[in-house]
Amino acid sequence: MQKKISNAPFTGTPEQEAKLKEIIEAHKDDPGAVMPVLQQAQEVYGYLPKEVQAMIAEGLNVPMEEVFGVSTFYSQFSLTPKGKYTISVCLGTACYVKGSGDIFDKLSEKLGIGSDECTADGKFSLTACRCIGACGLAPVLTINEEVYGRLTVDDVDDILAKYAD
Repeated sequence: MQKKISNAPFTGTPEQEAKLKEIIEAHKDDPGAVMPVLQQAQEVYGYLPKEVQAMIAEGLNVPMEEVFGVSTFYSQFSLTPKGKYTISVCLGTACYVKGSGDIFDKLSEKLGIGSDECTADGKFSLTACRCIGACGLAPVLTINEEVYGRLTVDDVDDILAKYAD
C-alpha cells in the first residue's frame, strides 16, 4: 500500500526546527542514523513532511532518496499530519462484514477527506486499521483513545457531534 504524501502547507515552528537540528547533530556521525532521526523527528513534528525529510538528508549528508525510502517503507512513519481527533475505523474481517466499510465511507464523505488525510482545519484525520482486538463490539472505530462499538452508519453524525468544539 502506497503512503499518501501531504499537500498541506508545512507549518513548522522555529522551536521544532531547533530541536530537529539538535537531533541531527547528536546522530550525524552514527552509521544508520536515518531511522532513529526519523523517529525522533516524527515525535517533534507529529509526521514527516518533505521539508523535514530534506533537513534530515542534508544534516546527515545522505541522499533524499534514502530518507524518503525509509520513511515510506516503515508503517510507523506518517507523511501526513494528524488531526486533533484521529479517527481510526477497523476494517478487519469481523468489523468489515458488519459494515465498517460503509461507516468509513460515511466518515470520509462527512469530513471531506480520504484515508490518511486531515481536514483543512486540522480537527480530524481519518485512517483505517486492520484489527483493534474488539471483535465482539464489531464494527468498531476509535477517536484518539475513545472506542465506539456496535455501530451503524446512522451513528456517524452523533459521534462527530461530540467533537464539535
